[in-house]
Amino acid sequence: MHILDELRQRHLIHDTTDEAALRAHLDQNAPVTFYVGFDPTSDSLHVGSLLPIITMARLQRAGHRPVILVGGGTGMIGDPSGKSAERQLLDEAVLERNVAGIRAQLRAMLDLDDPRLGALTRNNADWLSGLTLVSFLRDVGKHFSVNAMIARESVKMRLENREQGISYTEFSYQLLQAYDFLHLHRTDGVTLQVGGSDQWGNITAGSDLIRRLTGHTVHGLTVPLLTTSAGTKFGKTEAGTVWLDPRRTSPYQFYQFWLRTEDADVIRLLRFFTFVPLDEIASLEATHREKPELRAAHTRLAEEMTRLVHGEKGLESARRGTRVFFGGDLGEVGEAELTGIFADVPSYTLSRAALGDGLPLADLCALSGFAKSKGEARRLLEAGGISVNQTKVTGKERTITAADFLFGRTLVLRSGKRNYHLVILGEE
Repeated sequence: MHILDELRQRHLIHDTTDEAALRAHLDQNAPVTFYVGFDPTSDSLHVGSLLPIITMARLQRAGHRPVILVGGGTGMIGDPSGKSAERQLLDEAVLERNVAGIRAQLRAMLDLDDPRLGALTRNNADWLSGLTLVSFLRDVGKHFSVNAMIARESVKMRLENREQGISYTEFSYQLLQAYDFLHLHRTDGVTLQVGGSDQWGNITAGSDLIRRLTGHTVHGLTVPLLTTSAGTKFGKTEAGTVWLDPRRTSPYQFYQFWLRTEDADVIRLLRFFTFVPLDEIASLEATHREKPELRAAHTRLAEEMTRLVHGEKGLESARRGTRVFFGGDLGEVGEAELTGIFADVPSYTLSRAALGDGLPLADLCALSGFAKSKGEARRLLEAGGISVNQTKVTGKERTITAADFLFGRTLVLRSGKRNYHLVILGEE
């Protein structure tokens, strides 16, 4: 299947500069070199960044060469697209750390080593930091109409907000991104830019600049910006952003994010994000429609995405975490995994002085807020309704000592299947 047909069937094309011309360009014998830019506002990308990354991987698998452009230069300014307020400017040390983190994450999803198609990495600080204002305005700025720049929706929105407005710094971002396209076209032969639909104005500005200065035709392709079926921003949960860095979002939490996808969204996300063949997705859709309780589509989505981002080891860690959360043996997991599994569970810090030589479990349940009172805790204990570290307590006289705390600091209380509470043993 032609790569554009696959992208269409997966509903991944929002806009193209000229689809017929782009199709012909992709059909040439040599690989097309294309780029996607990433804003280094953090040392980790998040799931909201995944759609352009997956599209890069699809194009690479179709025989084309990606360029990963990390905005070390433009990251000092910030793109106003889709933003209601100006970003805080980042210093060079922070940017350098963030750029390194992003490169490491992209390596997991793109081939960087193939001599012909391996992804190239570029940092626009390498060419933007050496520009002088006068020469930039003379060579680049004269090709931009302020009227057209003001007409852009992202700029117009900020201009209409009299309290916030938009600085000249952010207003000039479009020129710098256009210059990136021009520079990469000249130095790496880039002829296609891919991005989210909010980047359409920046992409077309770059293609127009290249046409004016070189006479060459280049191309642009944008993918949709995702929202859930409920209209909320994709990639946000009650706990916050879902990161690709396992130190911020554990493989278990990452797996659970995809597993908890709304029924109305799961097939769409399988098409968007995974490399599962479309006929298999159609089969999963039929199963999902006929037997939704099996959650086969959700499980496949969670497995595919966790494997893609965190590898087989990450997926196995997520599976272990899932077993543990539903009553499995805590001995299966290490301290870091334990922390990730129960990151969103209510917790209480108990001082060593309060623990002393031992504390009755009923007292601890009331003290920590796990039970409303000692009386309720005793009733639960008499009914066998409380587990400590996944082991059911059989008597109401159970006492907790320092030896009960896993890794010397964590106690896991549970009632029912999913009602968890952590007790953290403090230093004093």
